[in-house]
Amino acid sequence: MLDIKLIRDDPGGIKRRLENKGADCAGLIDRLLAADNRRRELIYLTENAKSEQNKVSKQIPELKKRSGGDISKILARMNSLKEKIKQYDAELKAVEADYAELMLGLPNLPDADLPPGEKENNEPLRFSGEERAFDFNPRHHIELCESLGLIDYERGTKLSGSGYWIYRGQGAKLEWSMLNYFIDAHLADGYELVFVPLMLEYACGVTAGQFPKFTDEVFKIENPADDRMRFMLPTAETALVNLFRDEIVPESEMPKKFVSFTPCFRREAGSYRADERGMIRGHQFNKVEMVQYTRPEDSDAAFEELVSKAEKLVDGLGLCRRTVKLAAGDCSASMARTYDIEVYIPSMNGYKEISSVSNARDYQARRGNMRFRREETGKPELMHTLNGSGLATSRLLPALVEQNQREDGSVTVPEALRKYMGGVEVIYPPAAR
Repeated sequence: MLDIKLIRDDPGGIKRRLENKGADCAGLIDRLLAADNRRRELIYLTENAKSEQNKVSKQIPELKKRSGGDISKILARMNSLKEKIKQYDAELKAVEADYAELMLGLPNLPDADLPPGEKENNEPLRFSGEERAFDFNPRHHIELCESLGLIDYERGTKLSGSGYWIYRGQGAKLEWSMLNYFIDAHLADGYELVFVPLMLEYACGVTAGQFPKFTDEVFKIENPADDRMRFMLPTAETALVNLFRDEIVPESEMPKKFVSFTPCFRREAGSYRADERGMIRGHQFNKVEMVQYTRPEDSDAAFEELVSKAEKLVDGLGLCRRTVKLAAGDCSASMARTYDIEVYIPSMNGYKEISSVSNARDYQARRGNMRFRREETGKPELMHTLNGSGLATSRLLPALVEQNQREDGSVTVPEALRKYMGGVEVIYPPAAR
């Protein structure tokens, strides 16, 4: 949620910055300012009416004596004030509900250095590794995963429909080895491991900035015994950025650094492109997520730390990747800044995002009323929240098997994963094992 003071002071500037993000919010901001003005006016009128009501109420005994007991005019005034207050309260309730809805509907402001526009204005910052040049006809990851017995696409679809798959045998071990590799790296860096619920309440989506606008992008859970809306988490970030909702944390405990492993559940609208078969896009995938809560002055350094951690994890697997600074319009609604770490997938002749590192600034903290108490002043201030995938596996495994495939159809296991694979260095087709 944005700071209403910023909007009041410079509505034109706020509109222009949101236009850079591709958000047509001019009309919404005008409505918001009108609601804000009326809200403040009603608060003023209500407080004055209540103040007069209290003042007159205290004077009634004295006025009774002066007028010989006739206080009909005074009572009429009291009834009039009572009716006005009732009307003001009713209108204020409606205006505040409209104001809150409009505030929640505004996306975050993009950082000033981000170029406007969408993906076409994304800026590759750095590359690591070389795109593999094959001296044989390379296989697609679907063919590799099926021939090696790593993934069962057919039975995944049978169980849950399109967009699902089953890890089997060495494929399940490879997936689990990557998750262990990620978590061990984060624990070594001092992150606290947290396992969060997979089913969340509506307030979690509001704080994270996904609701109310994107409620159709999650899997909702119906419970006949309870009318509260719950949903399956689309990412562990949605849970982790709610840990301190409506709390004030001592400054001495900042920053707070968390890592969590969860499956993620996504409703993907529309049909997939032909080159996104297999595991590139799906309704359920595994991800290790990093989240930090920081003081405002520390969030830029925290962002660079998260980016560096994601890059090192990919580099530790020996995979070709690049880091991309997203244009304002390609950042999600709740984020002020995002870098994507993308891995090279030979069959697509291009790169796919496997980590998205973002800084929400105080946007999520304002929505969730999450603050820390500054030691110097004793006053509470809004935190900054940041998140980063560290890493997601559904696109990493295709890149890993394609980049590490051999002419005989086997796949070399990255050295960093071998200890988690029981020392396996190469995965061969079942018949060759």
